Amino acid sequence: MSVRSPRVWEHPTARSATTSGGFRPRFPDPVQDVVGYALHVAQLGEHPPEAKRLKGELAGILEIVDDFDRSTYRAVYTVKLAGVVYVLHVFQKKSTRGIATPRREIDLIKERYRWARAHHAANYANHVGSQEEEEER
Repeated sequence: MSVRSPRVWEHPTARSATTSGGFRPRFPDPVQDVVGYALHVAQLGEHPPEAKRLKGELAGILEIVDDFDRSTYRAVYTVKLAGVVYVLHVFQKKSTRGIATPRREIDLIKERYRWARAHHAANYANHVGSQEEEEER
């Protein structure tokens, strides 16, 4: 039996995918199913096939992309902090200029990753062996 890591939605990201009154439009149910299952797989310590690693300044952070009804939806998360899956941002990609993530979304992801690191340090400091700690050694 696999042990499931906690999934942290404490940041306002939590409301983005699941409510109609949050920061972004509600994700359609089929998209919520895809994203939810992929995050569940990540919580089990596995790499969901739908997830890909981001490159450049967001290297090491993962993204789930799902297309539905001619729209693209993205969920960005990290497993780099020991024992916790942090969902950093969920959004509907509005740009019609290729597949690149818009700058404002990248900046928001970076800000939330800083928040996740601080949250992890404050709440999971005794949990050893994070990937980030191993990379720094």
